[in-house]
Amino acid sequence: MPSLLIDVDQLALAAPDAGIRIVDTRWNLGAPAAGREMFEAGHIPGAVHLDMDRDLAAPPGAGGRHPLPSAADFAETMSRAGVDAQTTVVAYDDGDGLGASRLWWLLRHFGHDRVQILDGGFRAWQAAGKPVEQGLGTPPERRQFEAHPRSDDTVTAEDVQRGGLHLLDARAPERWRGDVEPLDPKPGRIPGSINAPATENLRELRFRSPDELRAYYESLGILDGRPIAASCGSGVSACVDLVGLELAGIGGAKLYPGSYSEWLAKGLPVDQG
Repeated sequence: MPSLLIDVDQLALAAPDAGIRIVDTRWNLGAPAAGREMFEAGHIPGAVHLDMDRDLAAPPGAGGRHPLPSAADFAETMSRAGVDAQTTVVAYDDGDGLGASRLWWLLRHFGHDRVQILDGGFRAWQAAGKPVEQGLGTPPERRQFEAHPRSDDTVTAEDVQRGGLHLLDARAPERWRGDVEPLDPKPGRIPGSINAPATENLRELRFRSPDELRAYYESLGILDGRPIAASCGSGVSACVDLVGLELAGIGGAKLYPGSYSEWLAKGLPVDQG
């Protein structure tokens, strides 16, 4: 399997390879059209755009703001993007890790391990002076993607309530404390959750070294053998923590897909402060 991260120079050499599918996942929370607008303004040549709300999540509802897409819907999305079992997907975002980490996790969840994240994202590509393409892009030739969802990489609200695991919360500290809440109807956090902001996995838009990441997660007191799960507001930034854990060599961490938005929808208690 390919390494988790790929850098700009490696991708520039690999891009002409027919076995590579570059996917632009740039996204702006609260501005649904921003990702497509950024793509049309400039993207890596040959890339296809996938939208967070339309392609990488099911419609919001009782399952939170970004529930997991169904296997059938995700298979259609990836088939349309020109991905099959032999395709290596390279996902990039704006360097914040959000969209690319979400696609990385979804592909693995649905049985496709041939996926990499462009370290530094589109900003690193531009900073290196690599070519940029504008416009709608050329739709790729359709391929057949088969989704085989795993059953061992997620936790539910009921699992969290039962306890016995470390639940990370990847939101900013002020949201975790409940000082502010710009998106969900009630500020606070899931009781017992540990704040692990997604931004702590990155330095200057690139992922920190494996040693630095391991030291960071060790400092949170979660490497005692208990299961680890990641959450956030809706299951997106939590995936950045899951990438960080993977890079640190801490395997087996799971996603709570509904995260805080689902927790609230279920009327469950929250902590503040």
